[in-house]
Amino acid sequence: MEYKELYNGVQMPMLGYGVFQIDNAQTERCVKDAIDTGYRLIDTAQAYHNEEGVGAALAKAGVPRDQLFVTSKVWVTNYGEGDTMRSIDESLKRLGTDYLDLMLLHQAYGDYYGAYRDLEKAYDQGKVRAIGVSNFDTNRILDISTFARIKPMVNQVETHVYWQQRQNHQVMDQLGIAHEAWGPFAEGANGFFSDPMLSAIGLMHGKGVGQVALRYLMDLGVIVIPKSTHKERMAQNIDVFDFKLSKEDRSLIASMDANKSIIFDHRDPKVVAGFMKWFENVPKQA
Repeated sequence: MEYKELYNGVQMPMLGYGVFQIDNAQTERCVKDAIDTGYRLIDTAQAYHNEEGVGAALAKAGVPRDQLFVTSKVWVTNYGEGDTMRSIDESLKRLGTDYLDLMLLHQAYGDYYGAYRDLEKAYDQGKVRAIGVSNFDTNRILDISTFARIKPMVNQVETHVYWQQRQNHQVMDQLGIAHEAWGPFAEGANGFFSDPMLSAIGLMHGKGVGQVALRYLMDLGVIVIPKSTHKERMAQNIDVFDFKLSKEDRSLIASMDANKSIIFDHRDPKVVAGFMKWFENVPKQA
């Protein structure tokens, strides 16, 4: 495994397992399979409604807690001083752990400043080893980094070969914030798994499309959290430490960047307006 050292010295695995859109009933089995396969970073969120499944898997994994890196995210309806801390405590209970290795704010909406102050308090109290944000664009990450007491350590954003987040990545590098990718397989969009360029590069290295894409992002210093519910695919996704992409490979993949979202564009007013309407119908402790 390769690691990214966060600016506070915490070592974070460069490759982990994400559980987005896995129902709670399946999550225990999937996370247990992932840990058995060698994953040590597990990424969940309050809004995924599967923290209990993750916790059950952690309890049965047979791996010491200090060898696992567990991430969760505070949902927007739990933002606000006091509310966010209560939601962190609830996440800890659902996950069956005394601390989280990383807690993120899931979106840059609502009272994210009040929520972030609670993250800082949780960090001070040892409830979390690192804090950060998710889906913060360049302006928002500059904003929170400038005015928060403790600068975010991680920003998790949509990142894949079709949207490589170069500007945001550059800003994060300048701020010392680790760049983490959600959707590293672009959720299969644009015919990702049969992409001819990635397939050709993979053929030269005896690897698949997904492995090439993960290796490319990791070479850029981006932490990745691919998801699969199949153990054999989990094994393929983590099998990326025995090959290197050439300069020519990297140049070709860099040319695939369309510099725009293809999954969920947080900058699109229509998308954001729909998101806001949905927030109104979601209760606290989502």
